[in-house]
Amino acid sequence: MTLPVFDLCLENGSVVLPDATVVTSVYVRDGRIARIGGQGDAGRVIDCTGLTILPGVIDTQVHFREPGLTGAEDLATGSMAAVMGGVTAVFEMPNTKPATDCPEAVLDKLERARGRMWCDHAFYVGATTDNADRCGELERLPGTAGIKIFMGSSTGSLLVSDDAVLERVLRSGHRRVAIHAEDEGRLHARLSERRAGDPASHPVWRDEETALRATKRIVSLARRTGRRIHVLHVTTPAELEFLSGHKDIASCEVTPQHLTLAGEEAYAELGTLAQMNPPIRGRAWRDGLWYWMGQGVPDIIGSDHAPHALEAKQRSYPDSPSGMPGVQTLLPLMLDHVAHGRLSLRRVVDMTSAGPQRLFGLVRKGRIAVGYDADFSVVDLAARWTVQQDWLASKCGWSPFVGRELHGRPVGTIIRGHVAMWENQLAPTAQGAPLLFEATDRPLAP
Repeated sequence: MTLPVFDLCLENGSVVLPDATVVTSVYVRDGRIARIGGQGDAGRVIDCTGLTILPGVIDTQVHFREPGLTGAEDLATGSMAAVMGGVTAVFEMPNTKPATDCPEAVLDKLERARGRMWCDHAFYVGATTDNADRCGELERLPGTAGIKIFMGSSTGSLLVSDDAVLERVLRSGHRRVAIHAEDEGRLHARLSERRAGDPASHPVWRDEETALRATKRIVSLARRTGRRIHVLHVTTPAELEFLSGHKDIASCEVTPQHLTLAGEEAYAELGTLAQMNPPIRGRAWRDGLWYWMGQGVPDIIGSDHAPHALEAKQRSYPDSPSGMPGVQTLLPLMLDHVAHGRLSLRRVVDMTSAGPQRLFGLVRKGRIAVGYDADFSVVDLAARWTVQQDWLASKCGWSPFVGRELHGRPVGTIIRGHVAMWENQLAPTAQGAPLLFEATDRPLAP
């Protein structure tokens, strides 16, 4: 009897399926999952005995800085860091130079990504006063993840802080809108709270009320317009408590940094390397995030990978820029939290694979199932290792987690059946492609 022929077989791994985790083999043909279990011949067989095969991890918030700000990162190096960390797809943010706020800018990024990005990708379009009434058109461009609003000033020139303009953006279009929720008026009023040379004053300036006030404002506008929103990098228990009452219209994200670092140690040990927007807060805030994680409120994990050159980060506060790299450490940090019993592996899968697919309407992503893209993050849950600087692929060359001992590590990154990384070795060529979304994909031919 002739066995079916496949392109790739991942053999004898612990496969995290939608309803169970089973030791089995997964077969791939033409970039898609063709069979789970059974027998077959394959052009390439990878022995995954002792390893765990997750659905491909999707990082829905990264800043890869291209064009215009490529001293610290670009599309090639950022996506290389992604696959080194087990990430198969990313949503890239619009605060580049020039900003990604028009069709020409989206097309430019897609062209720059061709043959250079190692992972699959989509690009956010930044909302502005000028394009507020065109967002419904812009969000439907192929290769776009949707619209992003900066309510508070951060890196770059994109800022929409006026409620009237915010309402115009929300009334234009239908896809879920991503929100950086910090209140710009309060940030300006509290500038005097910054203390020169003291990055620990960063969360005093950008305090809990700055975040909560913006989140309440945007949820009110979402209610008024009937538009679904997604609140990025939530840092306060108060926001999560508030958002728990609005899950019909507002989803939300937390980051590994805010779940891992506490301000009492971070600013003393890392100085301005711990500076980001919204900020790393104190231990009580971090522990409060974990309480609401236990209540199931945060929907997804995003890294908010936002690198700057080390020379710039080492300037004295507040002249130092906000942001830290994170796409390569997202999965390792969350595996370490699993090892320490803070959440289950299945919850990590939901927040990094199924959750992004569910919230944003990704096509053929987010689960290990026949017919879906053959995207896998292969991990060793038993591995104990230390983050070393020479492991980092980001152009910025640093991480706040260098020297940290972790339990669980990425072993392989497979994207549409292409082995992009295995045992810290990259494939010879980058083969990332634009992501498809239900809201922008062309109708099927009759």
